Amino acid sequence: MLPQWIIEKKRDGNELSNKEIHFLVKGFTEGSIPDYQMAAFAMAVYFKGMTPHETAALTFEMMHSGEVIDPARLPGIKADKHSTGGIGDKTSLILAPLAAACGLTVPMISGRGLGITGGTLDKLEAIPGYRTDLSEKEFFQTLETCGCSITGQTAQLAPADKKLYALRDVTGTVPSIPLITASIMSKKLAEGIDTLILDVKWGQGAFMKTVEQARELAQALVEVGTHMGKNVRALITDMNQPLGRSAGNALEVQECLDILNGGGPDDLKALTVDLTAHMLERSGVFPDLGKARENILQCLENGTALKKFEAMVTAQGGSTEWDFAEAEIQEPLPAPADGVVSAVNAELIGKGCLVLGAGRQKTDDTIDHAVGIAQMKKPGEAVRKGDPLAVIFSNDRKKMDESFPMFGKAFRIGSSFEPRPLISEQIS
Repeated sequence: MLPQWIIEKKRDGNELSNKEIHFLVKGFTEGSIPDYQMAAFAMAVYFKGMTPHETAALTFEMMHSGEVIDPARLPGIKADKHSTGGIGDKTSLILAPLAAACGLTVPMISGRGLGITGGTLDKLEAIPGYRTDLSEKEFFQTLETCGCSITGQTAQLAPADKKLYALRDVTGTVPSIPLITASIMSKKLAEGIDTLILDVKWGQGAFMKTVEQARELAQALVEVGTHMGKNVRALITDMNQPLGRSAGNALEVQECLDILNGGGPDDLKALTVDLTAHMLERSGVFPDLGKARENILQCLENGTALKKFEAMVTAQGGSTEWDFAEAEIQEPLPAPADGVVSAVNAELIGKGCLVLGAGRQKTDDTIDHAVGIAQMKKPGEAVRKGDPLAVIFSNDRKKMDESFPMFGKAFRIGSSFEPRPLISEQIS
């Protein structure tokens, strides 16, 4: 068997066998198949797609290209959540301790920011001392003592995915449903989980711009997870406006603490509660979503979820003094006229935060955890001319001046606002 035969077969739109996919992934991981051949394969998949069976086989091989966490070593029912990313999406920081407080074990292996979307690990590293590079032994210890742990991908976990993603990033093959599916699911299923809830976002501030694209990805993810014997459900959620009132690493962690202390923005709280409820119901902890939500709200009100978060942060080296870095420049963004906030463009908010230094424009950029935007007005809220639409946080006057017009254009002022549901669809 030669790699070029497999590439040609996929180029011509034919279905690959499990044996051919195994040969390709194994050879690429070990280095016997060079980058240029794997790049050609990725481009063939981009144009010709994959059947559900092929996608499941690719996921399986990428998942088993390295270490797979042994579920028997983890206590209780194991469950996780994956989001495709969006502006102000910080639900993982609340969901993991909340689900643990309700009785699940949550082994969450997360990633860093991609483009304008912030990464869970980047947010957590805004907490002084917090470690996202746990060894497997430390990861298990944290799970056993806290019930949840959020850490980064090790070199041993799905190494084929790490190598293939780097190639896709520079060959224009990132937006391929089969390759996205295999990338997400190979990492998540390597965690040894029983249940996976997927938050597939669509809109201006998401990778998938339309609900149709999000639905296609959600269906592919659910099909693969189900094929591999897991309890999987996807929620398709609206990311045309930022989630919550802040975007930027330290600012978002503080907003999560507000939720865990019983406050915080309604939309962020509602989505996190719903995602956690689906996780608990799908795992069989509670018989229905209503009972799950009732227990979730109790855990938020009585402080048990906050205690879980504090325990996890402490176990991973972080300080619970919550002494975050503060930006030197903090300026309000004035409303240009009287009216009602009719829209907030999530993409422009994300681009403004990227300019400030809250994300990476190049892979080796250093993130400024203190910068971003907070206290954003939400669609439907009334403002008067000159009222602050938000507060911008920066440590660089030039970056502040460059980002300010972006933030200004993101807010639309009108006479009315037509709300729409945050959760568009559910796919099981």
